[in-house]
Amino acid sequence: MTSTGNSAPGQILPLAASRRRNLPASAAFGWLRAGWRDLCTHPWPSLVYGVAVFAVSLAIVWSLFAFKLDYILFPALAGFMVVGPLIAIGLYQKSRAIEQGEPVRLADMLLVDARSGGQVLFTGAILCLLMLLWMRAAVIVYALFFGLRPFPGLDHIAEMLFTTPTGWAMLLVGSVVGGLFAAFSFAISTFSIPMLLDQRTDAFTAMGTSISLVWNNKPVMLAWGLIVLVLFLLSVATGLVGLVVAFPLLGHATWHSYRAIG
Repeated sequence: MTSTGNSAPGQILPLAASRRRNLPASAAFGWLRAGWRDLCTHPWPSLVYGVAVFAVSLAIVWSLFAFKLDYILFPALAGFMVVGPLIAIGLYQKSRAIEQGEPVRLADMLLVDARSGGQVLFTGAILCLLMLLWMRAAVIVYALFFGLRPFPGLDHIAEMLFTTPTGWAMLLVGSVVGGLFAAFSFAISTFSIPMLLDQRTDAFTAMGTSISLVWNNKPVMLAWGLIVLVLFLLSVATGLVGLVVAFPLLGHATWHSYRAIG
């Protein structure tokens, strides 16, 4: 890539410099506004998409309780943020169609024709494996602090975690481990899926580029990650009903973040 601005004509920029956009943290709110605009443009396909995500999420939570797997509920909810960018690919398709002046159709959002073809599925498999690894790590952290003690259930877990020194220690270690998983998954997925939709490239190039873009644009990406986390927590606080609107909003906004930085 040739440089612009203060660099001499024809000078090759270092990779880090070529990936730095110097966007202020407040730019993340601009992406959110653009996402809301896309959501309100032909809103029904986006809302149907959100209802489908809510219904599947609710079914998964119900299954965890039905099969007595409630001890992985919180890791599963956190893992949802790992695969979220993959699930949102249909919303990227709608935003791209609006951008290019093409008709918006729900069928196109559900059966996305990505320019990278099967590389999207390969990336999805990697993200799913990462989510499973995250959930297994959470179980291991619990076992390290509480041994083979059975999970006390959601009614008693708060007392165990917040009123005992062992619980405090587990929360600290679990937060560090979870934070590392969250940071890595956010870095590899936030731009890779939109890139695979929009460009003909391979999965590893897309994920590596995503990591580089996130690393070299930390202020705005930290702000964006915080926005995603807050909206997700608000959705959980509403019994996942908030996903009906929050998920399409974040999906459309992610497309605009890719356009601004990718």
